[in-house]
This record gives sequence, C-alpha cells and structure tokens, in this order.
Amino acid sequence: MSDQPFTQPGTPRGCERIAYTVGFQENSAYSDVYGGGGALVGLDCHLIRPIEQPSDTLIVFMHPVGGGMYLPMVRGLARAGHHVLWANSRYRGADFALTMEKVACDLGEAILDAKERLGYSRIVLAGWSGGGSLAMWYQALAEAGDGISDTAAGEPYEVDASKMPAADAVMMLAAHVSRHQIFTEWIDPSIHDESRPDVRDPELNLYDPANPNQPPYSAEFLATFRDAQVARNRRITAWVKDKLAEIRASDEPNQEFAFTVHGTMADPRWLDPTIEPSDRVPGICYLGDPKIVNDGPVGLARFCTLRSWLSQWSIDDARCDAVASGPGVTVPLLVIGNTADDACTPSHTRRLFDAVPHDRKQMYEVEGATHYYTGPDGKAHLAEAIGVISDFIAELPGVADG
Repeated sequence: MSDQPFTQPGTPRGCERIAYTVGFQENSAYSDVYGGGGALVGLDCHLIRPIEQPSDTLIVFMHPVGGGMYLPMVRGLARAGHHVLWANSRYRGADFALTMEKVACDLGEAILDAKERLGYSRIVLAGWSGGGSLAMWYQALAEAGDGISDTAAGEPYEVDASKMPAADAVMMLAAHVSRHQIFTEWIDPSIHDESRPDVRDPELNLYDPANPNQPPYSAEFLATFRDAQVARNRRITAWVKDKLAEIRASDEPNQEFAFTVHGTMADPRWLDPTIEPSDRVPGICYLGDPKIVNDGPVGLARFCTLRSWLSQWSIDDARCDAVASGPGVTVPLLVIGNTADDACTPSHTRRLFDAVPHDRKQMYEVEGATHYYTGPDGKAHLAEAIGVISDFIAELPGVADG
C-alpha cells in the first residue's frame, strides 16, 4: 500500500485542491448569467497547492469563459511547488452575454479574497490563452487606480479601485492580444449579409474550391481579405448599435437581443504556413478542422447579445486589449509562446512582449509546443515552460531574498 497521501482525481500527488466560492453583491439592472437576481455573484474557485508547504506567493489564473482548473499548466505548476488559484469568472462556460468589465470585477474580487482571507501577500497574475489580455488589461486598470465606471456599451457599472488590487508580476502564457482582435483575424469575410450566412463570396471564401485565391496567398489577397474581415466586424457593430438604440428608446430599455454570428474560423494562417511561419501543422486549428469549426456550434461569438458584442467582439469598442494596456503595466512581465501553437500564432507572442515598454520583461518560446502542450513531447514541453516560470518567480523582488 502506498505511503503517499491521498490525492484527489485531477490533483497532483502531494498537493491538495480546495474548491470554494467567492461571493459578493453588486448593483445590476438585470442578470446576464444563469440564475440569481443580478445582485449576487458567485465565483467558482480552485486553489491547488503542495501539502504543508506554505508560501506567501500565489499564481492567479482567470479566463473570461474557460474553466481551466484541471489544465496541464495549472496542475504542473502546483506539482512544481507553486500555490495556484484558478478563479472562474461568473460567465464560466457561456460567453454569449459576457461583459468584459464585469469579468475584470470578478478577477479583482478573487485576488482581494486571496489576499485578505487566504493571506497571500504576493500575487503573480497569469494570463493563459484568452486570459492573457484580461490579465494585462486588469493590471493596467489596477495600476491606474481609477476603477471602472461603465461598460463598453455605455452603461453605468461602478467598480471601486479598492476592489481591484494590482498584482506584483504578470505572465502571458500561450496568450493572444485580445478577444476582439483574434476574433476579427478569424471571422469569415465572405459573408456579406448576416441574414443570409449561407450565401458567400467565392473569392473571399477560403473553403470554396472555386476560389481563385489559393495557398500560398498573395500579399494583395491577404490585404483585401484582412480589410474585409474588419469591415464585416464593423457592419455587425453598426447593426448592434442601431438595435440597442431601439431598445433603449422603448418602454423596456433593459431588454436584450440575442443573435447568431456564422463563419468565425477563417484565418488564412490555418491554411497557408508561409504566413507567420512556425511549427504549427497546416490545415488545423486548436479546435480541429477550421472548415468545420467555421460554422460549428463552439466558434467564438457564435451566440451573442448586443451588449456583449460591444464589450467582447467589436474591433472598435471592446476595451480589454493587451497591446493598448501594455504601457500601463510597470511590474515584471514574462511572455511564453509555443512555436507549434495552433491558436495563438507567433505575432501575438511578439505583440504582447512589445506592448510593455519597460525592460523588466522576458520572452521565451517553447520549441515544438502546441497550445495545450499535447503530442508525444507535450510533457517535456510543459516541464520546460514551468521551469522558465519557476525561474521568473524566484527572481522577483522579495522572493529570492526570502
């Protein structure tokens, strides 16, 4: 019989997983999450840490929608001796009504609880994948000390600066620059009429064999394609603003309107490996075959609401942007990219690094690693990334000195 302590399924041996809820109240005109009356918010949190190894440093993860409590990265960091918190936002698993300003509020509440109730004095904010832009934006807001006053849709939403404590360091791990930017890089510009999504422009449809533009794509085609992607995003935004104005002028101004966005995985990079060359496999994306994902049920922004579109997906209105936020981040920064990443391509890694102007920053690329550290060498790639993270944390002010 093993003399190792009992380990919960999905928890590294020698570690404990403590599941708890951070609850708080806020004033809200309506509830945009399932259940509740709009005034009480509960955040599902998992603290994973080595047993009987105290630490004053906590690595905090939050993704706007994804529940990553069991991600290899999260478990691997705990196995390596770190205290790790994965805090889910109020929108875990359902981003159709997600408001990024409320997600930033959620992150602040989770960090505040970790400091005040759990007693952690040093916070390392970790942004994995779509959590990268959230982490950078949150940190810039926290350092500015102005709190939040409204949403991207222009509605009052007050979050006091005291509820948004700044982190002591930030890490961008296999991250992209923003949900609205990567979404626009993926949206299918061959759809010109949102009411007729099955009618597509053959010369902009990457998946139409009759399209005369085939990989490797010309610079002229790529420029036309990218411009058309931005144009489609802006057409949807214009419609959203008109529809929202109609609702606000009605007798029920707090109503919402749900809609479907078709064609959201049409990035030429998935089909043409000469665009941002890397180790990624041509013809696939992190969700599988991009042609299938383009109109599948799990695409970005597939199901959406008016206010959420403006806060999450509008290229001109959404605020959660790592590149725009970078100049406001003064704490140490680590950026780790994976050279075979089939979600966040090399330009995102470089843009994240370049966004922060100070010199207390590092960038590291894990050669051959995919987005989720899968494949035959996935464990080795993950261990390499965790080694870099451990060194970064050990060198932070106050850590190496005890």
